[in-house]
Amino acid sequence: MTPDRATTPDRATTPSPATIPDRAATLSRALARRAVAGLVVLTATATACATGPSLENRGEVTAPPGDSRELTIGSAGFTESDLLAQLYALLLERAGYAADILSVTNREIYEPALESGQIDVVPEYAATFADWLNAKANGADATPVGSPDLAATMKALRALAAPRGLTVLDPGRAVDQNAFAVAASYARKHGLRTLSDLGAAKLPVRLAAGDECVQRPYCAPGLRKTYGIDIVAVDPKGVGTTPAKQAVQNGQDQMVLTTTTDATLDRFGLVLLADDKKLQNADYVVPVVNRARAGSDRVRDALGRLNTVLTTADLASMNQQVDSWRRLPEDVARNYLESKKLIPKE
Repeated sequence: MTPDRATTPDRATTPSPATIPDRAATLSRALARRAVAGLVVLTATATACATGPSLENRGEVTAPPGDSRELTIGSAGFTESDLLAQLYALLLERAGYAADILSVTNREIYEPALESGQIDVVPEYAATFADWLNAKANGADATPVGSPDLAATMKALRALAAPRGLTVLDPGRAVDQNAFAVAASYARKHGLRTLSDLGAAKLPVRLAAGDECVQRPYCAPGLRKTYGIDIVAVDPKGVGTTPAKQAVQNGQDQMVLTTTTDATLDRFGLVLLADDKKLQNADYVVPVVNRARAGSDRVRDALGRLNTVLTTADLASMNQQVDSWRRLPEDVARNYLESKKLIPKE
């Protein structure tokens, strides 16, 4: 129904081993204080995302930006989203806010909750969220507005978000896009650093990916058209899954569809090939806030402190610490912010 990238529901990152247990007490307070348990009732209406629910209070759309001192941050329930939510919470707490985290794994639920103010802040991905809101406003068959052009994508995203009472803050340097990886030995043998190199090599390529890759323009068709890569078959092993990576590791396949923040490539002896012609959309990390509750300059400034430091490589490293080293997202996020001197050491 939604025009998201080809991932498992919303993203392909491995789920966190725990849903932020250190915040269990504050989450309970948030549930009581904000009646977030009412999110469940949104499920039925949220499924009609092609047209989208009407806003409960249109007056809030043009109201002055709000500055509630108690904010709920939504996480989509996978590792990277948990980490981003933790980073946001710690920065907001540093700025004097009481920040709670709520894990809601379905965008069809958490986006209406963001509109209504049951959730105040969520980490999102610019192109994916722009296309999702576009489909919600204009139908599932609407022409996508997300593109490799970040400025154009942000303009479209903000235009779609504003009528719903949402403000999209500035993106930083971190981006989580679809990406393609090959075995490091294969790259060395054929002198490959970019997807253009692979196209120029004229090698037959069997691609491990989701079965939708056969038709998606960013996947097999785009690799052929944009890079001239000879995709001879799509091996439907999923996006960035262990079997997909193993198939490339053992030579059964030559390339795998994964993401730019995949933390496990080294484990399989794989390396990414640069998307030098920008086939993929601009899925930069962006905070989205409910304007009436969290649209103030104080919130913008607090979250904007990440923009100059957080990189794609940083996200991949933090994902690895949670998924491979089994560290808690809150601990990883805190250590990262302390290392960047964005919060004081405990």
